[in-house]
Amino acid sequence: MYTASIVSMNVISIFDPSVNRDFFGKCLCVSRHSWYAATRRCVMFKLLRGGGRYWSIVMKKIFTHTYESIISVENLLEAWKEFLRGKKKKEDIQEFQARLMHNILELHRDLANKTYTHGSYQHFKISDPKPRDIHKAGVRDRLVHHALYRILYPFFDRTFIPDSYSCRIGKGTHKAMNRFRTFARRESHNHTKTCWVLKCDIKKFFASIDHGILLKILEARIADADILWLLREVISSFSSKIIEATPLGLPLGNLTSQLFANVYLNELDQFVKHKLRAEYYIRYADDFVILSRDRKWLEDMLPRISDFLQNELRLTLHPNKVSIETVASGVDFLGWVHFPNHRVLRTTTKKRMFKRTYGLEEQHAVVQSYLGLLSYGNGKKLQEKIISATINK
Repeated sequence: MYTASIVSMNVISIFDPSVNRDFFGKCLCVSRHSWYAATRRCVMFKLLRGGGRYWSIVMKKIFTHTYESIISVENLLEAWKEFLRGKKKKEDIQEFQARLMHNILELHRDLANKTYTHGSYQHFKISDPKPRDIHKAGVRDRLVHHALYRILYPFFDRTFIPDSYSCRIGKGTHKAMNRFRTFARRESHNHTKTCWVLKCDIKKFFASIDHGILLKILEARIADADILWLLREVISSFSSKIIEATPLGLPLGNLTSQLFANVYLNELDQFVKHKLRAEYYIRYADDFVILSRDRKWLEDMLPRISDFLQNELRLTLHPNKVSIETVASGVDFLGWVHFPNHRVLRTTTKKRMFKRTYGLEEQHAVVQSYLGLLSYGNGKKLQEKIISATINK
């Protein structure tokens, strides 16, 4: 059985002559030459086993790409190709496309000279299903978002826990729901014991993200001052409100907001997994659950989570969306109510589905989308109802 105690935390330069790179390389099973890639923030651990003492280092990954790799013409062109998908018929896209190379080169010069300034946003509302405020940036700025995202995402994605499922390649709601089912089965010993679920929701998450805290989190991973300048330019381009001279909020319309949201809540993920030692924890955006057979332990964890969110991230839990329930009684998570051996569509989602599909052809995209959604749970009868309603309209 290993036990670990933190001994020290500091920044170590691998160019320091006192650093034995061969020794550390052997400990970490990496070649000594790979140490020259970048400096790392290190946490020293003392491991105790059978009376013996061992030392190990937990490496904190540091972003090694340069500012030039983000703003290069090549990256901007690749970002444009990705950004263009599904948008070719939009008028503002066609205007930018008409003078593409001129616009790309001009943007590159502004970024290289650091004369680039983020433009304003177009505001509109959608119902998805509840009303949401969307802020849409101009084409030029959205291209910058894509250029940043395609370089930053692969790095930050490796720092996230496996059970964070929102806005990540290879994740999503369906995998999160399947993971919930797996965790419920494990913790309940195949549903022979009572399994409790602490379910939480963060109140007005995107509108409450603290710009200062977000930038500090990014600065801990990114050393390049020019990249940080561009990130500040993007982040400071929008705020939903200002409290105590601190701007808050990220726009829902930005691609970078999806990444920044996961970077921000990764702090919570790491706290829950490594400080609270929660084995069965799942987060999707600002919704998260913890499963345990011990209700008292979940009750004790709740104030610690609330305090961490308030003190470290300036976030609060939604008072009406925190609950501790048993899996046997049904747990409402990600639009479905989960039971030990099946899951059913949430009643409000069901009503909205019938309202939106009424009077449509069976092959209509909305109908097909809901038919696909129902295939992920016990929705065969609902599928039949939708199909019969479209045929007999």
